[in-house]
Order: sequence, then structure tokens, then C-alpha cells
Amino acid sequence: MQERLRRGTSLIDLLISMGIIAILFGGIYLVYFSIVTAIANISAREAAVAAVQAQIETIHNLPYASIGTVGGVPSGVIQPTQTVPVGSFSFVIQTTIRNIDDPFDGTLNGTPADTAPADYKLVSIVATCPLCANFVSVSITTTVAPKNLESATQNGSLFVYALDANGGPVAGANIHVVNSLVVPSIDLNDTTNASGVLQLVGVPTSTQGYQITATKSGYSSERTYPIGAPSNPNPSKPNATVAAQTVTGVTFSIDRTSGLTVYSSDNRCVPVGNESFSLQGAKLIGTDPDVLKFATTSATAASGSVSISNLEWDSYALTLNDAAKNIVGTIPQDPTIINPSSSAAFRFVLAPASNPSLLATVVSAATGAVIPGAAVTASKSGFSQTLTAGHAFVTDTTWAAGLYGAQSGGLDASSAPGRVTLSRNASGTYATSTNDWLISNTIDLGGSSSTLYGISWNLVSQPNQTSLKFQIAANNDNATWNFVGPDGSAGSFFATSSSSLPAALSGNRYLSYKAYFNTQSKTVTPELDDVTIEFSANCVPPAQAFFAAMPQGSYTVSASANGYSQGSTTASIGSGAATAVVSLVPLP
Repeated sequence: MQERLRRGTSLIDLLISMGIIAILFGGIYLVYFSIVTAIANISAREAAVAAVQAQIETIHNLPYASIGTVGGVPSGVIQPTQTVPVGSFSFVIQTTIRNIDDPFDGTLNGTPADTAPADYKLVSIVATCPLCANFVSVSITTTVAPKNLESATQNGSLFVYALDANGGPVAGANIHVVNSLVVPSIDLNDTTNASGVLQLVGVPTSTQGYQITATKSGYSSERTYPIGAPSNPNPSKPNATVAAQTVTGVTFSIDRTSGLTVYSSDNRCVPVGNESFSLQGAKLIGTDPDVLKFATTSATAASGSVSISNLEWDSYALTLNDAAKNIVGTIPQDPTIINPSSSAAFRFVLAPASNPSLLATVVSAATGAVIPGAAVTASKSGFSQTLTAGHAFVTDTTWAAGLYGAQSGGLDASSAPGRVTLSRNASGTYATSTNDWLISNTIDLGGSSSTLYGISWNLVSQPNQTSLKFQIAANNDNATWNFVGPDGSAGSFFATSSSSLPAALSGNRYLSYKAYFNTQSKTVTPELDDVTIEFSANCVPPAQAFFAAMPQGSYTVSASANGYSQGSTTASIGSGAATAVVSLVPLP
């Protein structure tokens, strides 16, 4: 026994020792690897410094007039990007050269103006090593001045400003300037400073010759356009003109892009897939004719959604491209506003087309915000209908086998489609000793942000000595069913249609109703035609009312809501789908 214990102890000691050795060797390896990496980085940085110094020496030996980049401002013989081998390393050398207007002798915007603002040149050189691990770029900045006194110039200056949606500066924005009308031609890339400005001094004069584009990773972009192009003959931001001894300023508005998820569903959030739609922004890049900056066509997937990325902040209008569907509302209101660096959602709430139709939206005249729960009336000679914005209806009209949850066994839900009655017994009469019932299938409202407003039903006939009454149950687990009546208890029943349901039923996603059938006469039966529940929930547009299958004509569309004076508008309804917006003025 003691021998076995000694053997076990020795095995544990061995495992502990091996673990300690592994930790030690692992630490040694990491130290060794770090030392090797550090040595390699030292060698790479020394080589990079040599490459940068060689570039500086080259620039210092050039004539002053030749110090500039090919396609840049100032123009010169230096390539803006070069690949330079040094030993076993290969570096990318990026050179930026700018004319500097030194305030010592006045500035071009000063009083009096400096007629020779290009006082000296600022040279910035950055070396990177794409194939080196953990390499930190090497950079150096120097200045080069002319040997002789400066003289007045016939060049001008171009100041480019990059601002965000709030008017703040966008630092590090890439500015691409192209002009093929000057000699030598200009094609340069540079970046804005901390103030969101790129100052190009000593720029050759040119009339509408400078095409400028402002971009930044993760941001929207903006550019200038040539006048007279077939696709945009009258651009809102034409190519820039630079005149002698003047400053031309061009401002671009760019900001972080956003994402939009578009859904298509019915008013109970059941996906309606593969719906094509058009998406258009409100910003223009040209007028007369108007040219939109952004317009595209997309479609929801079979799952009823699609995500669109890299959208600029703007107001976007969405249009459904399916004549077989009616838009019974949108969430939020169309058009929808997308802010910078945000994730927005938009939902088409759809139903099979039932035209002529009218979609009415109620908004505040003061703010433009939608007004939920307004009463909306569409009327013309011989016709008037009132709906409540933000309310929807779900109706059961068929209870054939499998289209209800359960029944007591004494009901006939199949012999006459769309009708439920008591079953006749073998003698052809109705039983009077039972209170038969039918429980509906589960009704999924699509989310728990629900309010239940009322229950109503139609009956083919309700003879004397018969009764038809209801109870309702609701939950969020689709399992716990406690049927209640008007007072919220299991002992009460809805004997007539009601526009008031117990508050405890709201806030639930799933609901069901239970219908009770009874007769006191063997020769008559209660008959049920349909049952309708009035509700609002996650996918019911809160401030819109949809009128289906309307007579054509000119309508007055009026609306009223608590806290607002009544408002109205007119709508002409033809053969298709019409829309109307009613604005209400807040009461003082």
C-alpha cells in the first residue's frame, strides 16, 4: 500500500515538474522571440531612416523650381509614391510637398495681400514597410527655401474645407485634385489638417478646371462635377476655378456612413419576402434637371428583410415596386431620416392589393411628428368611413377542421364554410343540456407591445332561446391560457360586441378567444359568421389609417386627436392607391 502511494506521489511530482519546465521554456521562447523581433525592427528602421535621408538629399540637390511632386502643387520631378529597396528590405516612400505662405511678410488674405504667398516649401517624407512585421513608419519633415528674393506670382491658391454634418472639421480627409487643362497636369492626393483644411498655395490658374473629391474611410464622399456633362449638365458644385492672386475656397460635407435595414411584413410582423423597392435620397448634385446624389433599387430577401450599408446622412424616400400589394403603413413615417453613424430600420407594412385605396397619415403641423391614435374620416357624397390611426384588425372567418384550436365536440364547423353552429344529434335536433365551446387557433400579434381594444362578431342568426358569448386569453409564452370576460374574471362573458377589453390582456404577444354556444330549444341553434379583434402592436403603423376598396372620387380627409384642433385635406382617388397627409395644429 505504501509503495503504491509512493508511486502515485512520484507521478504527481513528475507532472508538476513537467509543467514548470514547460512554463520556463515558454517564457524563454517568448523572450527570445521578442529579442529577435526587436533586432529585426531596429535593422528595418535603420534601413528606413537611410531611405528617407537619401530622399531628402535628392530633394536638397534639385533646383528650387523642380522641388515638387509629379501631378502635385507645387509641380516638380519627385514621384509622390516610390518603392525603394535598402538591403533586404523594401520600403514605400510617400513624399508630400506644399507651398507655405509664411505670415512674416504678410499673407495672401492679409491687408495688404501678399502677392507672392509661396514663401517656401514644406517637405514631408514617410517610409513604410508593408512586408515587415510590427514595423512603425518613419517620417521626417523639412523645409526648402529659394536662394533669391521671392517675386509676385500669377498663380492663385485653392483652400479645400472638409466639414461634418454639424459643421465641425473633418481631419485626415483625403482630398483628390485633378486638372488636365494645365501644363503640367495635376493629379494629387493630400489630406486635411486638424482644422479640416487643405491649403494649396501657388496653384496654376484655370477656369472650372479643378475636379476635387473629398473622401475618408468610413465616411461619405463629395466631389465637384464638370459643367455640361450629359448626366449632370448643371451641377450644384461645379469644378473649381482658380484665378491669379486670389483664394478659391471649396467646402465639402462628409460624415460617417450609416446602415439601414428594410423589412416587409404584414401588420402582425409576418414576413412578406422578396419585395422590390426603390430607395432615393433627397440631396441633389445637379438642378434643372434635378440629379439625385443617391438612388438605388433593392429587394427584401425571403425572410422579409435586407440590410443596406454605407448610406450618407439624408432623408430617404422608399417606394414599393409591387402592384399586387398595398402599403397599409410604414414604420417610421416615409420619408425616413438617417443620421450619421447610426443604424436605422424601416418597415413596409403590406396587405394584398384592394384598390382603389387611401393611406392617410396624421402629423403635427408644428413639428411634423406623427400623431398616434387620431380619428380619421374619408368622406364624399354618398360615402363616409371613419378609422382610428394605429388600430388594426384580425378576423377569423373559417373554422373548418384544423383551423381552430379545440372544441367541445358538439359543434359543426365544417358543413357550411365560414359558419359555426351546434351539431344535430341522431334525431336531427340540438342538445339543450350542454354549453358547447370552440377555442380559436393562437393569434400571433408579432410582439408584446400590444394593446387590445375590442372584440366583435357577426352572426347569421341569433334565434330566441339561444346564446353566443365569448372570453379572451392572452400571454407571452403561447402556453398559459386563462380565458376571461369583461371584468377580467373567468366568470364573466362578452355577450355583445365590446370596444373595451380588460387592460391586463394588453402587453401580450399571443391571444386566443373562446366562443360558447347554447340553445334552450331543440329546434334552433346560434350561428357564428366571423370574429374580429381590434388591436395595436409592434408592426401596426401608429399614426396611419388605411381605407380599402373605396369608390373613386374626390374625398375630404379629416382627422381629430386629443390636444389638437381638427384638420382636413383633400384626396383624389382613382383606380390605384392614393395617399394623404393631414396636419393638426396643437391647441394652445
